[in-house]
Amino acid sequence: MIMDVVEIQEIIPHRYPFLLVDRITDVVKNETLIGYKNVSISENVFQGHFPGHPIYPGVMILEGMAQAGGILAFQSMDMTKEEAAKKVVYFMSIDKAKFRAPVKPGDKLEYRISVIKQKGAIWMLRGEAFVDDKMVSEAELKAMIVDK
Repeated sequence: MIMDVVEIQEIIPHRYPFLLVDRITDVVKNETLIGYKNVSISENVFQGHFPGHPIYPGVMILEGMAQAGGILAFQSMDMTKEEAAKKVVYFMSIDKAKFRAPVKPGDKLEYRISVIKQKGAIWMLRGEAFVDDKMVSEAELKAMIVDK
């Protein structure tokens, strides 16, 4: 299943400049998701992180993983678009976060998300981020889907 940014915006509430997933390239409901973000020098975050040595902030990588995880959770639940529009994903925790290599302008940041476990509205996910098949970050994420 491929989803473009317009379809992504139908699922999660994030918008520019905080929508951090550009495309979803694969979803296996209740199991895995692969998506990506194209990191561009024109992003505002590079004005201060760091001038003359632009590095994409780790916290933005984690947020992108969380957004991709939210898409996986929504796609895994049997809801209509109308039902999904009345829900939102709340990020509950981040554990075991690691940053292994810097992400720079021009990189294609690929998110690989997998379900660790799911019970009711609570989702435990493993997030991994890659650039050119090299892992740059990983974390365990917990989220909850709630009514708006």
